[in-house]
Amino acid sequence: MLNFNLTREQIKLQKKARTFALEQVLPEAWYYDTQDETPVHILKKAFDQGLSHSDIPVEYGGNGLGIIEGCIISEEISAACPGTATSIFDNSLGMEPLILSANEPLKKKYLTRFAKEFKLISFATSEPTLGSDVSAIRCMAKPDGDDFILNGTKYWVTNGGIADYYSIFATIDPEKKHEGICAFFIDRKWPGVRVGQHIPKMGQRCSNTVGVHFENVRVPKKYVLAPPGEGFVLAMKTFNRTRPVIGAFAIGAARSAMEYALDYAKKRQAFGQKIGNNQAIQFKLADMYQKIETSRLLVLKAAWESDKGIDPTLNASISKFYATEACIEVVDEALQILGGYGYTKMFPVEKLYRDTRLLRIYEGTSEIQRMVVAGSVMGGYTPVMPPMEDLPIHYEQNPSEKKGAGRKRGKIWRCRICGHVHYENTPPKECPYCFFPGKAFKLINAVDGNLPR
Repeated sequence: MLNFNLTREQIKLQKKARTFALEQVLPEAWYYDTQDETPVHILKKAFDQGLSHSDIPVEYGGNGLGIIEGCIISEEISAACPGTATSIFDNSLGMEPLILSANEPLKKKYLTRFAKEFKLISFATSEPTLGSDVSAIRCMAKPDGDDFILNGTKYWVTNGGIADYYSIFATIDPEKKHEGICAFFIDRKWPGVRVGQHIPKMGQRCSNTVGVHFENVRVPKKYVLAPPGEGFVLAMKTFNRTRPVIGAFAIGAARSAMEYALDYAKKRQAFGQKIGNNQAIQFKLADMYQKIETSRLLVLKAAWESDKGIDPTLNASISKFYATEACIEVVDEALQILGGYGYTKMFPVEKLYRDTRLLRIYEGTSEIQRMVVAGSVMGGYTPVMPPMEDLPIHYEQNPSEKKGAGRKRGKIWRCRICGHVHYENTPPKECPYCFFPGKAFKLINAVDGNLPR
């Protein structure tokens, strides 16, 4: 039986995250956006209140919250500031390869620590010359006895400039593509690890983004998250669990944009009346609300699948690209409703406009998500309807015959090219419509009695 209600615990968590967003994040969001700086103290407060690192399994001392709870928290925080939400959630992204790893000693050592201490963990697959194509990683991990020597640069590393640890994906041989990829857990303090300057971005300025360079960094065997050949699968499993949360970012930001537009529409007057009285504005608001509600259902479905151990690959992609693209449409319409004021930095939608544009890009672009969905549809989807050439579409052989006058029929043949139906014991020599020869006809079934009218 379907149930779309949140549990009591989830509602309590939602209220807690909403209060945190309104009281802690919202008052400082615009200041840190102008400073292009991450409010680390807010990240620390989120940790102290159990709104960060909350997905560490119970056996390691964590709260053991699922992806659904991660989506609930992220929607509320993103409603106040998408950039801050990104920085808070990035710890879950950074820890996910460790949580999914089979390296039990490493998990016990660090997850138990992260459950108690405020530490920042970053995730890195991207590089300066590649983005979505994870199989094309160039960062080299050269085997050296039981250890690996790491050389190369990772780019677009969220929280990379303030992180304590990194989940890094590299390759033993770029020519091996997927088969060469491995993953490591790296301490920022290790010799040879260098962090670049903060990358100036259009939006998400409350979220730190850098490049991280590795020069002859020795990685002991005990810090391997995935051996060569297993790193790509680990990265994809990570994305499958975190992509729904990106959709939750989009929902929160879109919800705020709609609320700001609604507030403006109820107060702003033009041509002698409030603009909210105009059907054109009401229709915009209706479309915005519909997209937000639809996005939330898709995101929670994907999160539910992940929490239940069901492969969420398809729905994670659907929820991610639908919610993020719907969000941009909602924010754009909100700015349109606010008019000139929406385009100024004195009003909130301008920041949401900048912040949300990134959502279609990171953790797999919309184009990549479409490729995932298209691959599923073309290769794995099982249709309910029969092939068109097998459809039981029967027509009167002679339209002038009176209905109800039953007559014996022979076999029913259907042209696989144009769909023409032929009633005889043998197919025609040529289709009278598309002129294809009789071999283009397929036998549908045999009729022994009267054909239904």
